[in-house]
Amino acid sequence: MKFGCHLSIRDGYLGAAKQAYAINACAFQYFPKNPRSLSVKDYNKEDAALCKIFCEEKGILSVSHSPYPTSLTPRRDEKREQVTKSLLNDLEITEACGSIGVVVHFGKPVPHLPVLESYQLMIEMLNDILSRWEGKAKILLENNAGLPGAMGTTLEELVQIRKLCEHPEKIGFCLDTCHSFSCGLWDGENWDDVLKKGTELGYFDELEVIHFNNSKYVARQGKDRHAPIFGAGCITECQFDQIVKTPKLANIPFILETPKEEMPHEKEIQLLQERWG
Repeated sequence: MKFGCHLSIRDGYLGAAKQAYAINACAFQYFPKNPRSLSVKDYNKEDAALCKIFCEEKGILSVSHSPYPTSLTPRRDEKREQVTKSLLNDLEITEACGSIGVVVHFGKPVPHLPVLESYQLMIEMLNDILSRWEGKAKILLENNAGLPGAMGTTLEELVQIRKLCEHPEKIGFCLDTCHSFSCGLWDGENWDDVLKKGTELGYFDELEVIHFNNSKYVARQGKDRHAPIFGAGCITECQFDQIVKTPKLANIPFILETPKEEMPHEKEIQLLQERWG
């Protein structure tokens, strides 16, 4: 299994890759730039190239995560162009580092607009970005947390948005286990149903990464509060067994976004390897 975690780039992209190797991680996630800003980063291209070479030599997979202000459903105003330029910058950095793609949260409903228009804004946004992008790195749409029925919480939505875009080949998926649990998509007991539906829809054919997180709250509460995999959350090891032991996911990186102050990632990855490696 390819277990990893989110790491800082304070020592550069190569530094993050070396940190992953040092803690015995087979994969890692990083913010390509300031996680609280949409500004375009003039990144160190040599550092990114060395990161790519190091990961290829060590067999480490990586993905990036777009900054927090990134929204795929901005109104048609200046912020839309700002988000577009920021995501294109994220994709460029991600490509330079040799990463699979950049994880982007599924769009949110726009206040005072019908939900259908929010979906339309999201498709327009993806079309605009991907029509300008020629690299191999993909946009990886992540399922949302939220109460059952909230926008971006179903496999059908993710698959349909991809199909309706002009460049579906440039879009993949990221499955977050805590988000899935929060909305009841996966409640800990219905993995066979999720797997069957996702296979029928073609979702798992495009799945590139799993955010492997426990939940501090029980299923269907709409709460996005991550917990360590072992001992501190509402999802049990036996329930995680259903996902981790799925043959279809054998080559998918499982990336921890768990609170490292509650359990250091190095220790958690060691426990994951002992339990499922």
